[in-house]
Amino acid sequence: MGGLLVSILLVGCATLRRPTGPIAVRPVPAPQQLAERPLVVVLPGRGDDLDDLAASGIAAAVQRAWPQADVLLAGATLGYYLDGDVAARLRTDVIEPARRQGYQEIWLAGASMGGMGALLYERAYPHDVTGLVLMAPFMGKPSLVREVAVAGGPATWDPGPMPAAVDPDNYQREMWRLVKDWGVHPQEAARVWLICGEDDRFIDAARLMAPMLAKGHYLETAGGHDWPVWDAGAEQVFARIVAGR
Repeated sequence: MGGLLVSILLVGCATLRRPTGPIAVRPVPAPQQLAERPLVVVLPGRGDDLDDLAASGIAAAVQRAWPQADVLLAGATLGYYLDGDVAARLRTDVIEPARRQGYQEIWLAGASMGGMGALLYERAYPHDVTGLVLMAPFMGKPSLVREVAVAGGPATWDPGPMPAAVDPDNYQREMWRLVKDWGVHPQEAARVWLICGEDDRFIDAARLMAPMLAKGHYLETAGGHDWPVWDAGAEQVFARIVAGR
């Protein structure tokens, strides 16, 4: 997805390595082992690799709220997006193997670029996972975010005709089309949670997305675009998910 490279460079991405094999994963077993456990798959932000994701604290944050959950850190780095098949690779390398291991409840969480990856997965494979936890997702170039805002938000924004396929020229609009659809499919909106710091550079997009979600599914906290904000937010969000199960 060559067009994605330009978009991510505009927000300061630094890592340009191409993948050489399947998406690497690192499991973090649940502190409280049950026969049937949920799985939370976490995707990294821009410039992060699997080691950065492990050091971020996100697995511990999820498990403080949900000690019965296994966490699977997935090294879906920038190269998988550049190759244009991140959703298919996530399904083949991460989600389907998890299902073969017996997981029935799988949550897909991602920060920044990883939040975009979670949305692209949902666009490609609707309702394939139990739910999404988006942490300050990248939602496209600023001019597109302004277009959605000027239109009055996703509910009244016109994305144009549905394309035959998602490609480098339309994937950003297709993410917003998915958000728009949550307004007419509240059962899908109920599967999505959104976290963003009030000083995050993607806060305008997050605030446009928030009204499309179920009540209480948007968490805006102090802070900017970094893991301490997302760790704290994820702990709160997964505590709400557990309380509502």
